[in-house]
This record gives sequence, C-alpha cells and structure tokens, in this order.
Amino acid sequence: MGIRERLSGNEAAATAMRQINPDVVAAFPITPSTEIPQYFSTFVANGSVDTEFVAVESEHSAMSACIGAEAAGARAMTATSANGLSLMWEMIYIASSLRLPIVMSLVNRAVSGPLNIHNDHSDAMGVRDSGWIMLFSENNQEAYDNLIMAHKIAENENVLLPLMVCQDGFITSHSIENIELIEDEKVKEFVGTYKPKHYLLNKEEPIAVGPLDLQSYLFEHKAMQAEAMKNAKQVILDVAKDFEKMTGRKYGFFEEYKLEDSEIAIVCMNSTAGTTKYVVDKLRSKGIKAGLLKLRVFRPFPAEEIAKALANQKAIAILDKADSLNAAGSALFQDVTSAMYVNNKHVPAVNYVYGIGGRDTKADDIEKVYDDLLEIVKTGKIDNPYRYFGLRKEGDK
Repeated sequence: MGIRERLSGNEAAATAMRQINPDVVAAFPITPSTEIPQYFSTFVANGSVDTEFVAVESEHSAMSACIGAEAAGARAMTATSANGLSLMWEMIYIASSLRLPIVMSLVNRAVSGPLNIHNDHSDAMGVRDSGWIMLFSENNQEAYDNLIMAHKIAENENVLLPLMVCQDGFITSHSIENIELIEDEKVKEFVGTYKPKHYLLNKEEPIAVGPLDLQSYLFEHKAMQAEAMKNAKQVILDVAKDFEKMTGRKYGFFEEYKLEDSEIAIVCMNSTAGTTKYVVDKLRSKGIKAGLLKLRVFRPFPAEEIAKALANQKAIAILDKADSLNAAGSALFQDVTSAMYVNNKHVPAVNYVYGIGGRDTKADDIEKVYDDLLEIVKTGKIDNPYRYFGLRKEGDK
C-alpha cells in the first residue's frame, strides 16, 4: 500500500531524491526550485541519506560537480530553474556528450530578460536538443513518479543519457496536493544500485573523460548519442511497465484524454493539461467531441505515436508555453506538425503561444481554443496558424 501525503511539488521532488539516496547532490538555489535542495539538505543534516551534498558557487559549478561525480562512478542529481539552467548551458551539453546519466529536477520558469520568476517553458525549450531525455509532469504526483523512474531510464546500458524531470514553477512546485508515496524500501529496490561499466576511479581500466574530439570521431560520437535517444523510447516504456506493477499508476509517452472518439483536440504539456481536462469534460457535457493529448515524454519525441493518436481528428491546436521567436510557430507545434507530415497524417493544425512569464491560463481561454477549432472544422479554413491567447491587446488594462 502506498503512503498518502500532502506535499508541494518541490517537496515531492526532494522526497523522491531522499528515497533514491544518490551519492552526490550539487545544487545552487534559484527560484522557484530553491526548496528542492533546501529540503534535501535537511535530509542530509538529519542523517536520512548518506549523500555528499556539494554547496557550490553557481549553477555552472553545480552541473560541473555532477559531471565530475558521475564520471567518477557516482550517482548524481541536481535541481534548477530558468537562468540557472542557462548558466549551466555549456555543461548541459558536456553531460550528455559524455553519456553521463545525471538526473535533474527542472522547475520551469521564464528565462531573462526582462527578469521574471514565474512559469513558462522557455528554459526547457532552450535545451530541448542538447541530448537530455525530458519528462514533463502535470502535477505533483507525476513529478514524484517521474523522478523515481528517471535513474532506471537514464542508467540503462542502451541509453546512458542525462534526464531532466520538468514541472511548472509555482503552479505545481509550490502548490500542495494529495499524493501517494511509495515505501522507501520499494523505491530502493526499484531504482537499484548504480554500477557503471566505465568510470574514472576504476583502477582496472584507466580511461580519459572529455578529451579533444576532432574531425575523425566527433560525427560518429554524435550519431551514437542520437541512437541512444532512440533507444530510450523503449526503455521508457519498459520502466513504466515495471512502475505500474509496483504502484498501479500507468504512464506512457503521453496521455490520451477522451481522444478515442474526439473530433477536435488540444496538445499540451505540464499543468495546463489539468485545466484542459476540465474544459474537455465541460464541452463533452454539451455534446462537443473534444479531446486532449497530454505529452509526457518530449525527448525522445514520440513522433510516430503522436501522429497515430491524432490521425482521426478534424482539427488540432498545439499549445506552446514558450515562443520560439521565429515567425513560424513554436517548438512543440513544429515537432507535432513535422510528426504528422512525415507519417502522412494530414490534420489542420494551429499553434497557440500562451502563459508567457506566468500569465494565467484560464478555462475560458482553453474553451476559446476549442471554439476556434470548431470554426476551422466548419469552414475548412485557417486564416493564421500562429496565434496567441491570453495576450492583452492595445488599450487593454
């Protein structure tokens, strides 16, 4: 039986880290992820874990310390947000290129500038192609569950890639929800002991980590990273099956909410899915066949599976909580429409950028998106595929 608790998303993440009991945690505080290392440092202080907690002088140093620890053969974790992730940028790429399965809790926040401490997905989207596996979490329960699964995915010998678990800053990180924790011993058994094959402190196999990698080999090494990301798809599903056996909670690449018979659908990630589910239920009560595809796994991107899931829709809207500033649609929209095109599924699609800098996402906004989709189905026309909602117009207060 699971343990019923009431925790914020940050406390849930820290609790997962306590149960995992990593060898090293290196972190630097930044809003809204500060509470995660704060809670975890308490666990270190009271002896709940035997983790080496490294208090560093910056986020760049935090990721550097995790890289050093993981390369030496230790299991390493960290947490950050927004500008902290930006300061890690160089080391984010180094961690993935060295095939080090570091796990990071990323509490999503707007990246400066101007300075803003509230939620959008610009931090995650900025490193979406850096070679990290990326899992998104609708609520506190999913943030906790994703972290429990993270090491089994990242450390798989066919993967060996770092992994970040994303949740929405303040919206879930600071909101208290009822969640179900797993017993400590079950988590310990599920996660297992980290036993890397190659590491710096193995005196039987002297190796170099991070050498110069020029024209003769870098291309091949990048191709190997890409292959590992492809391998991660099956590993993610396998780990989810094992997790379901332990908890009864089922996870896949995405959740299909009332999508089986829907005619219009929204695609989104993280906490917006909860609001969208409410709107779907409201529209269903009126006889409108609305549905939702909530993406959980963003990297590797499950293109074929998404195309199949959306193939029977009459119109879809893809919601991006970050603007790519490219005049041609944002990241999730581009990935979804590319998936549809490559897999020969042709469904009218529109992109909505929303929620920038923590702008409230209201049920009325989501309902208006579904109204727009109904109009597209009715007229067969998309006047402008690149849209906003929740944006104040000139003259609005």
